Amino acid sequence: MIAFRHFALRRGSRLLLSDIDLTIQSGWRLGVIGRNGCGKSSLFAALQGRLESDAGELDLPAKLRLASVAQETPALPDAAIDYVLGGDEEVASALREEADAQARGDSEAMARAHHRIEELHGYDARARAGRLLHGLGFAPETHERAVKEFSGGWRVRLNLARALMAPSDLLLLDEPTNHLDLDAVLWLEEWLRRYQGTLLVISHDREFLDAVTSHTLHLHEGRARLYSGNYSTFERLRAEQLRQQQIAHEREQAERAHLQSFVDRFKAKASKAKQAQSRMKRLEKLAGTEAVRAERPFRFQFAVPERLPDSMLQLEEVSAGYPALLPLPHLSSMTGERAGVRAGASGELSSKQASMELEASLDPSPQPSPQEGEGANVVLADGVSCHEAAVVLSDVRFRLEAGERIGLLGPNGAGKSTLVKTLVGELPPLAGERKAHKDLKIGYFAQHTVESLREGASPFDHLQDKAPGVAAQVLRDFLGGWNFAGDRAFESVDGFSGGERARLALALIAWDKPNLLLLDEPTNHLDLDMREALADALADFDGALVLVSHDRHLLGLVCDSFWRVADGAVESFDGDLDDYARWLRSRTAATRKPNEPAAPAESAADRRRAAAAQREQDKAAKARVKKIEARVAAIDADLAALDAKLADPATYNGPTAELMKLGQRQADLRREKETLEAQWLELYEQLEAASA
Repeated sequence: MIAFRHFALRRGSRLLLSDIDLTIQSGWRLGVIGRNGCGKSSLFAALQGRLESDAGELDLPAKLRLASVAQETPALPDAAIDYVLGGDEEVASALREEADAQARGDSEAMARAHHRIEELHGYDARARAGRLLHGLGFAPETHERAVKEFSGGWRVRLNLARALMAPSDLLLLDEPTNHLDLDAVLWLEEWLRRYQGTLLVISHDREFLDAVTSHTLHLHEGRARLYSGNYSTFERLRAEQLRQQQIAHEREQAERAHLQSFVDRFKAKASKAKQAQSRMKRLEKLAGTEAVRAERPFRFQFAVPERLPDSMLQLEEVSAGYPALLPLPHLSSMTGERAGVRAGASGELSSKQASMELEASLDPSPQPSPQEGEGANVVLADGVSCHEAAVVLSDVRFRLEAGERIGLLGPNGAGKSTLVKTLVGELPPLAGERKAHKDLKIGYFAQHTVESLREGASPFDHLQDKAPGVAAQVLRDFLGGWNFAGDRAFESVDGFSGGERARLALALIAWDKPNLLLLDEPTNHLDLDMREALADALADFDGALVLVSHDRHLLGLVCDSFWRVADGAVESFDGDLDDYARWLRSRTAATRKPNEPAAPAESAADRRRAAAAQREQDKAAKARVKKIEARVAAIDADLAALDAKLADPATYNGPTAELMKLGQRQADLRREKETLEAQWLELYEQLEAASA
C-alpha cells in the first residue's frame, strides 16, 4: 500500500496540494487527472523522492521497486536494444559480468554469472527488449542503431521501453502517449492491462485512461479525491456529486433564510427570545455547503470560410518524399509557414528548422547515403535536380472535397506527416501532380509548430505580424476570445506552457479564416478541457479537415472517414477506429519469404478434413470464451464489492491482518482476470482469423 497522511506540497510560494489523505492499494491502475498546474507531476516527483512534503507523511513499502520514464536521454553510442535492456539493471549487470568473464577466460566467474542470469530469467531479456521496441514502433533494423542517432521523439520512446523493461512494483507514467502513434498507443494499452504491479498514469487521452485504469484520482484546488472506475466513470460520478452538492447548498440556503427571518423578527421579543436563540445556534451549526462554482469551459471557434470551393485539393499518381541530397538553401525554399494559412506563397525556414522537419518526418531507420557519383539523377516537379530522392509514398491518389473530414491512420515513420506536407505544398511531388483550387486557403498545424513560435514575442506581436494594418483593439478582442485577455496578450511566450503555446498557434491559424485545416498532432500539449474545446470547434468547422492524431476521442468525434498510411501507400480504410484496433490485433506479421517454395496443393478430401477439424476447434474455442466471460463477470462483481469495502474508511479501523487479506484477495482476482482476458483475446483472434 502507498499512503498519504495529511500530505501537503508546495512549489515555491504556491500551495499545490493540501491535507491529502489517500491510500493506494497494491495492483491498482490509477489515472491521475486535473488541470495543468494542479500538481500531478509534482505528486510523481514526491513519490520518486525528488520533492519533500511540506507537511504530513508519505508512506511507501520497504524495498519498493519503482520505475518511471526518464526525462532526458544521453547521446549514447550504445545500441537501442542494449539501452532498453539496461532498464533491468540486475540482468544487464549479470550479462556484462558474463561477457567480461568470457573475455578474460575466467571459467569460475562465468559459472557464477551464468547461475545469476538463470536465477533472473535473463537469457530471454534481449528478446523481451526487442518485443518492447517492436511494440513501440521500432523497425527490426533499428534495434542495433546507436541511441545518439535517434531524434528526440524516438528517444522518448526508448526511455518508455526502458521503463517498461525494468522489474517494478510501482510504475509511474507521465503522458506516455504524447510521442506515440495510434498503433503504438493500442499496443501500450494491451501491455499495461497485463502489468502486475501498481500503475499511476498521468494522461490527457480519455480513451487511453478508459482502457487502462481501474481508479481515478482527481486533483482540484489543492485537494485530491479518489474515484473507483476509469475516466468515463469518474465523469459520471463527478457530475452526480456536483449535482448533489448544489442541491444540498440550495436546501441549506433556504433553511438559513428561514431561520434568519425568524431570528430577525423575534429576537427582541421576550416571549420568543428562547426560540430565537435556538435558531441562532442552528444557524451556526449549518455545514456551510459551498455552491458549485461553475467552471467555465474554454470555448473557441474557427470562423466561417469566406469561400468554400467544391473540389479543393487533389493528388494524382504522386510520389511523395524528400530529395535526399538537395542542399539546405533549396530545401528551405520549398518549406513553408509552420503555423498559419497557406495560399500559394512559400515562407522561409532556417537550415536548422529544415533539418528538424526532415528528421521528424523520415522513418527512424537510417537512410543509406549514396557514395559520390552513385545514384540516379532525379528531376523534381519544380525543375530542381538532385541525387536519389527519398520516396516515402508512391502512387498517391487523394482527393479532398468541401466538407470532407479525414483522419490519417498508421504508424509513425510511415509517411503521415509526409502526406500532410505534400498536401500543404511544403514538399513538391517527386512525381505526379498536385492540383489545388485557386480559392484554397490552408490552415496548417505541424508537429513542431509550438516550438517555432518566436521567442521573446507576445501573442499580440505574433498576431500583429500577420495583420499589420489592423487596429490594436481588434487584435486584443480576438486574442481575448482565445483566453489571452488583458496583460496576458502582451506577455512573452517564453514563459508559456506547451498548452498555451498550442492555443496561440491555433489562434494564429483561425485568424486567417482557412477553408481547409491540415492538423498534424495538434493535441500533444493540450489538457483534457482544451482537447474538448478543439473537438467542439472542429465539429462546427464548415470547411474540410485532414487530421493526424493519436487521440481516438478527437478522431472519433470529428472525422467521418479514415485513410491508412503504411508500407509506402495511402489507402482508404473501410471502418471506424474500433475496426482499426481489431484489425491491428488480428493482423499477422508472418508472410512467406520470396524464395520459400509454395505448399503442395491440397486435395478435396484434405480440405474437408481440415474444415471439420477447424469447426471442432472453433466450437471448443467458443465454449471456452463463454466460460471465460462468465468467470470474468463473477470476478468483476467480487472486485466491485472489494473496492467498495476498501474505499470505506471504517475498514482501516479493523485488524491489519484482515486488511491485508482484502488487499491480497483483490490482487489475486486482478491477476486472474488479466490472465483470463489474455486467453480471451487469443481465442477471439483465433476465431476472427478462422472466419476471415
